[in-house]
Amino acid sequence: MAGPLVYDPRYQTFESWAALMVEQYGANQLEIPTPYTDWKSWGNGLKAIDVFTNEAIPGTDEFENWDDWAAALLAAINPSSAGV
Repeated sequence: MAGPLVYDPRYQTFESWAALMVEQYGANQLEIPTPYTDWKSWGNGLKAIDVFTNEAIPGTDEFENWDDWAAALLAAINPSSAGV
């Protein structure tokens, strides 16, 4: 069985990347991102989704920028993207 799908965050804003993730995991009632969304709170909500709880994904508190966290998340889910 394939692991969870995480979109590549490169060349995207937080809102556009997070919207793709909301679309992918919409059944989990993730908050739809706005320019006022706190990315760390949103990321913690993503991490709490069942499909991610068994994965060794990084916490948001380890990062200052959303895109660094999202790249680490992508690398944790898809090790072949570690060069992101």
